[in-house]
Amino acid sequence: MKRQAVLQFGVALSILLPSVALQAGEAARTHAVTVDDYFTLAYLTEEALAPAGDAAVYGLARWQSASNSRKGDLWLVKTATGTVTKLTTERMTGRSPHWSPNGRHIYFAGNYKRPDANGPPYDGTTQIWLIGVEGGEPAALTRVPGGINLFDFTADGNTVYYTTVKQETDGEWAALHKQFGGLQYGHGPTVLTQLSKLELQTSRTTKVAELKRAVAELAVSSRGRRLALVTAPEDKVVSYEGHSDIQIVETASGAVQTLPDELWRAQAPSKYGRLNSLAWAADGKSLAFVIAFDGYPSEIIVAQWNGDQPAIARLARPEGVSLHAGVDGPLQMKWRGSSDLCFLGEDKARVRIYCAAGVKAGKVPEYHCLTPGDVAIDSFSLDASGEHAAVILGDPRHTPDLYLIDQQGKRRQLTHVNPQVETWKIPQISVVSWPGANGSSVEGILELPADAKPGQPLPLVVYVHGGPTSAWNYQLLFTYFGHVLLPARGYAVLSPNYRGSTGYGDQFLTDLIGRENDIEVEDILKGVDALIERKIADPERLGVTGWSNGGYLTNCLIAKTNRFKAASSGAGIADIALEWGTNDEPAYAMAFVKGFPWNQAEEYRRASPVFTFDKVRTPTIFHVGAQDERCPAGNSRMLYRALREYLKVPTQLIVYPDEPHGLGRYSDRKAKMTWDLAWFDRYILGKETAK
Repeated sequence: MKRQAVLQFGVALSILLPSVALQAGEAARTHAVTVDDYFTLAYLTEEALAPAGDAAVYGLARWQSASNSRKGDLWLVKTATGTVTKLTTERMTGRSPHWSPNGRHIYFAGNYKRPDANGPPYDGTTQIWLIGVEGGEPAALTRVPGGINLFDFTADGNTVYYTTVKQETDGEWAALHKQFGGLQYGHGPTVLTQLSKLELQTSRTTKVAELKRAVAELAVSSRGRRLALVTAPEDKVVSYEGHSDIQIVETASGAVQTLPDELWRAQAPSKYGRLNSLAWAADGKSLAFVIAFDGYPSEIIVAQWNGDQPAIARLARPEGVSLHAGVDGPLQMKWRGSSDLCFLGEDKARVRIYCAAGVKAGKVPEYHCLTPGDVAIDSFSLDASGEHAAVILGDPRHTPDLYLIDQQGKRRQLTHVNPQVETWKIPQISVVSWPGANGSSVEGILELPADAKPGQPLPLVVYVHGGPTSAWNYQLLFTYFGHVLLPARGYAVLSPNYRGSTGYGDQFLTDLIGRENDIEVEDILKGVDALIERKIADPERLGVTGWSNGGYLTNCLIAKTNRFKAASSGAGIADIALEWGTNDEPAYAMAFVKGFPWNQAEEYRRASPVFTFDKVRTPTIFHVGAQDERCPAGNSRMLYRALREYLKVPTQLIVYPDEPHGLGRYSDRKAKMTWDLAWFDRYILGKETAK
């Protein structure tokens, strides 16, 4: 496969410079990027290729200052002509598109609100809608009180299966739960999920089954004989961790079968894996799904029926390739016919489509990479023949767009959703490597200002990714954490794929188990050393930032060294025991510290930066959402108190009202970006604070 040249230790910076030369047909890049430019970007959120491959429907979201949010609509593009049609309006927020078999209509989930509506489908609840490829007024297929949750169609388009959810108050404390129903309880009423079937030709709705479990995913086999469900006892992350099941519902009888779980429980490296990513083959005899872990490689499992009981086996991955999936998000995975399975895989910061030929339980398949080169693919879909794929794809020079790709890998661009970026002074982006802890090779993505010159050391901000079972991709992305914006202000940005990152082999990933606040911190600091030695970074002008696990590692780094002049810690962790006890995902702590606080007390302490925070002298700003359940605000408040009240280190704490783990509002993202720029300019560059 073609590879971008990698900067080895001591290689001159001049290798990077050709990557920013204007290519044929490109406009002159004269616009200096600002904070406000971030909010001009449009985002492709999903896509679905028509059965004949002649059109693709896609989601497109844009920021709106008036609503203080990002609103999405469904659009359609003809693959032959590039003609674009807007299908839905901002009042509907259309999503999850499915094509009719004849390619004339699109089904989707939407929330349509009319001021005078007293009931569904126009009361703002989620319903299933139908719209023609030419647009027009959508028609409601469902009118379910309270709305539907999940849905999927049979291959012939005649039947849709959907779920609805209600709660049943029962058990020993039912009376008190009912008496004081307005309170929040740690656990309470039983979740009841009803599976229903709507026959479109007759508009007849029937109940298929009812489960006393929460359902996270639903997939129907091609002829509708079986439904596959990811279920758990409660609709909570902690319940899905280690307690999720694959349940198969026979639609004719309503009988429910739970697949044996030894392969992804007793025989797995962790007891706390989470199931996701259901995908049926075209013949309905093979079901693929993913078991995802914190700290360990995610794996594809395939169940194949040749009778009543399926054969179940792991699917071997291409060597060195990680699945582009995790506990927080499913894998993009599609069957090509009944035997070939395609999915997104990570290989050293590239995200590509890999297709396994002749998938059979217990057999190692042959793999073909459909999208070689320096690409980062967000999602993809296939036409009915499997000959073409619609993909959302970005690379080091271009923000993501929708492309059509054939089986030879030839691609054609279908959309151009951010033409304004053509005039921006984009950063020079490259892959760099250095010897990390124990001398092992570590890589990262380096962004330099568009006009950076070799041999002129720059202020450097290290941007640490979250996860940690994740990785930075080799692509141009303007994020509200600093990518693109910081280089536009004259900073270099290093985004390290430290030990524990995906895409660098299984051992590189699992090396972090039992070594948090240790081996990955050394990997990152050695990367900073390498850039200083190469005269890329100025040792007197260093900063660090990150969100989630990146915020945690920011806290660890400033407790380890005072070389950083400024830090921005977003949704970080102070105390691993506090994190285990108060967040919604305790498997994270148990996976990396390998136990509970009462039997691994010293390991919890060693991994927690708060116990060495007395060494911190770095001016640090803390950001966190008030409703963050993943990294609760108490962590950031604790470290802010340490710096503000006792250590007398310059600090700020910003708590964003009503925000969860990520910031979703226009105003909050703008506030974070503006505060961080001012903070780094003040403490790294020594600029006076604006009055």
